[in-house]
Amino acid sequence: MNMSRRKFVRGTALGLAAASLPAGAQTLPEKEALPLVVSTWSFGQPANDAALKVLLAGGSILDAVERGIWVTENDSPNGSVGLGGRPNAAGFVQLDSCIMLGPGHKAGSVAALEGIRHPISAARRVMEKTPHVMLAGEGARLFALEQGLESVKGDNRKLYQKWRKERTANKPKKTANHDTIALLVLAADGTIAGGCSTSGLAGKLPGRIGDSPIIGSGLYVDNEVGAAGATGVGENIMRYCASFMAVEFMRQGLHPQEAVVKTVRRIVESERREDLRVNLVALDKFGRHGAAGTDNNFKYSVATPGKSLVFENPAPV
Repeated sequence: MNMSRRKFVRGTALGLAAASLPAGAQTLPEKEALPLVVSTWSFGQPANDAALKVLLAGGSILDAVERGIWVTENDSPNGSVGLGGRPNAAGFVQLDSCIMLGPGHKAGSVAALEGIRHPISAARRVMEKTPHVMLAGEGARLFALEQGLESVKGDNRKLYQKWRKERTANKPKKTANHDTIALLVLAADGTIAGGCSTSGLAGKLPGRIGDSPIIGSGLYVDNEVGAAGATGVGENIMRYCASFMAVEFMRQGLHPQEAVVKTVRRIVESERREDLRVNLVALDKFGRHGAAGTDNNFKYSVATPGKSLVFENPAPV
C-alpha cells in the first residue's frame, strides 16, 4: 500500500512521541463529539458546562468562552480567579485575562486590572472594540468602565494581612498559592477559541504580570491546528511561550497530549528544578485533547454533549 511522505512523517512523529510518554499515558484520548470544551483544574468543570450550554443553545463561540469563564470569576471562594482572588503585596487584587479567536488570530487581553468583576469581558472588548491586543493597569480599568462593565469598589488589604500572617506561621504548600482558568472551545463548525483568567501570584509586586494575559504564553489558538492553555507559575510559562510551543508541536502532527508532554519536558529539562509548576491543556481541530504538567495534583476538565468529566493529570512530568 502506498503512503504519502506527509502521512509517513506524521505517523513516525506520533510513534516517537507515544514511546516517550510516561507510563499510564500511553492510551491517548480519542476524538470527542463536538462541541468540545477543555479547561484547567476541577473548578473548570462548571465553567465548561456553562460554555457548552451557550453553544448548544446556538450562542457564539466567544459568548461560550466568556460566559464559561464568568462562572470561575464569580466563584470568590476559589481564591485564584476574579476579585475573590488573593491580593498583591499592596493588598489589592490585580487581574489578568485574555481571549483569542482562531480565525484571523484575533486576540485581546488586560493586565493588572483592578476593580472590574469580569476581566475576560474586558479582554474581549479590547479585541472587538479597539485596534490593540493588550491594555494594562489604569488604562485597562478606564476602558472597561467606558465599555459599561461592572466595577466593584473596595480592596483586600485585610485579607492580605491575614494571608501574610498565616503564611509566616505556616510554611505554605506548593499547591496552595494560585491557579488559573484556561478554557478552550472547539465548536461543531470547527471554529476554535479560548480564554484565560487569573488573579495571579499571591503577594506579587504591584504591576506584576504573569503568563495569563500574554498571547502565546498562557493561551494560544490557531484555527488550522488547535489550542493550548496554561496554569502554574507564570514566570516559568511565559519564558518559554509554552502554549504557542504546544500548538506548534500539534502542527507537526503530534496528538495534543503528546504535544503538551513534549512542551513540559522541554521546560523541565531546561530548568532542572522541582518548583516549576507548569501545567498545560490542549485540544486540536480533530476533537482530541490532552493535558500534562509538573504538578501531581493537576486536574483538567472536559465537556461534550452528554458528558462532563474531570481527569487526573494523565502525564505528570
